[in-house]
Amino acid sequence: MNVSLIFLLGLLTVIAAAKSKSDKLQIGVKKRVENCDLKSKKGDRLHMHYTGTLEDGTEFDSSVARNQPFTFTLGVGQVIKGWDQGLLNMCEGEKRRLVIPSDLGYGDQGAPPKIPGGATLIFEVELLTIERQKEL
Repeated sequence: MNVSLIFLLGLLTVIAAAKSKSDKLQIGVKKRVENCDLKSKKGDRLHMHYTGTLEDGTEFDSSVARNQPFTFTLGVGQVIKGWDQGLLNMCEGEKRRLVIPSDLGYGDQGAPPKIPGGATLIFEVELLTIERQKEL
C-alpha cells in the first residue's frame, strides 16, 4: 500500500509540474539592447510591432504585415494580461517571444473566428518606442 501511495503522489507531482509550466507566461528575450536607459513600466505608451500565432503556427494577426505599429498604454487593461505582464521592463529595440496561456489571453471564449477558446498564444514582439508621461 505504501508503494502505491508513493507512486500515486509522484505521478500527481509530475502532472502538476507539467500543467503549471504550461499555465505560466513564458518570456524569451530574442534581442537584447545594450545601454538601455529607459525600460517600459505601467502607464507608458508603447509602440510595438508583433506577430501572433497559435501553437500550430497559424498566424492570426500581425502589425508587421500591415506595416503599422500597434500603440497602447501598458498596465491599464488595454491589451491582454499576458502583454501587460510580458512587456514590462522592456527596452526600445528589444525583441521578445511571449508564450501566453489562455487565462492570460482570451480564455475559454477565445476571439472567434481566428483564436479558439483555450488557445495558448505565441507572440514575437519588438518595442519600437516608449512614450513616458512626465512625473509630477
